[in-house]
Amino acid sequence: MITDQSEAAAQATAMFREAAEAADAVARQESATGELERIGAALRKRSPPVVITCARGSSDHSATYAKYAIETRIGVPVASAAPSIASVYGSPLKADGAVCIAISQSGRSPDLLATVAGLKATGACVIALVNETDSPLAEMADEVFGLAAGQERSVAATKSFIASLAGIARLVAEWSDDDVLRSDLRELPSLLRRAWDLDWIGLVEGLKGATDLYVLGRGVGFGVAQEAALKLKETSQLHAEAFSTAELRHGPMALVRKGFPALMFGQADETGRNVGETARALVERGARVFLTGAQAEGATVLPAISCAPLLEPIVQIQSFYRAANALALARGVDPDRPPHLAKITETH
Repeated sequence: MITDQSEAAAQATAMFREAAEAADAVARQESATGELERIGAALRKRSPPVVITCARGSSDHSATYAKYAIETRIGVPVASAAPSIASVYGSPLKADGAVCIAISQSGRSPDLLATVAGLKATGACVIALVNETDSPLAEMADEVFGLAAGQERSVAATKSFIASLAGIARLVAEWSDDDVLRSDLRELPSLLRRAWDLDWIGLVEGLKGATDLYVLGRGVGFGVAQEAALKLKETSQLHAEAFSTAELRHGPMALVRKGFPALMFGQADETGRNVGETARALVERGARVFLTGAQAEGATVLPAISCAPLLEPIVQIQSFYRAANALALARGVDPDRPPHLAKITETH
C-alpha cells in the first residue's frame, strides 16, 4: 500500500520528475517531423542493404527496438555494432552503402564516436538520434534528429530513453511512408500521460524483498525488457536478467523455482500468443509472474494502455519507470544516486 508519505518521497526524486516529463519531450518532437520526412524520403531513395546501430546502455536497448521496428516494417536487416572493434581493436569495417543509426543522450562517449567515425570513413551514411544536438556525434553525422528530451540529471535515463523510442518509431513511419503510424504517433504524448497514472503497486510490493528475477519480452517488446532489467539493477540494486521469451526454454528456465519472480512485457501483435503461453508455463512451475500487455491465469496483471502494437512497449516502459522509482525507495535505495555510476559514461 502506498502512503501519502511514501508517495511524497517518490515524487521528490529527479527520476520521478524526469520520467514524468517524457510525454512533453515526445510532444516537442512533433515540431521536427519535417526533418524526418526528408530523412525518410532519402532512405527510400538510398535503399540501404543493411542498417548498423551504434549505442551503449539504455540507448542500446532502444537500438534493439529499432532492429525489430525496421526489420518488421521496412524489411532491411539491422545489426548492432560492437564499439570495441573500433575503439580497442582499431579494425575498420566495410560499410559502403550501409546506414548507421547512432543513438545517444550526450553524443560524447569516445567509443561511440570512434565507431561512428570508422563507419562513416568506410562509406556509411550516419543518422544521429541524439539529445544534445551540439555534441561531437551531431557534428559528425550526415543527418541529425534531436530527441528533445531536455536536461536529464538522474543517472537513470528515463525520458531520454522514451524519446529515443519515439524518435525511432517516427523515423520508421517516415521511411515506410506509413500514414497510420504517423497518426498513431500523434496520440503518443496522451498515451504516455495516461500510462504514467497507472497503478503498478503490485510490482512494487512483489519485488520489495526480491534478490533476482527475469525480465521477459519478445519482438518489439524485447528492448524494453532489457531496459527494465537495467533499471532494476541501477536503481534497486536488484539482480535482473533480460531474455526473449523464445530463449527461456534454452537454458534459463532451469533456474525457475517456486516464488521466482518474472516481469513480462507483451504487445498485441504476432508475439502475443507466445508471451501468454510463456507466462502460463512459468506460473505452472511456481514462478511469481508480473505481466503487462497480456493475460495469463495465475499471473499478477499490471494495467496497460491499449494502442498500436509498435507503440505499446513505449507506453509500458513509462508505467514501469514510475514503479521502479517507488520500488527503489521501498528497498531503501536512492534511485538518483546508484553506487559506482555516473551520468555520462565515457567508455574507451
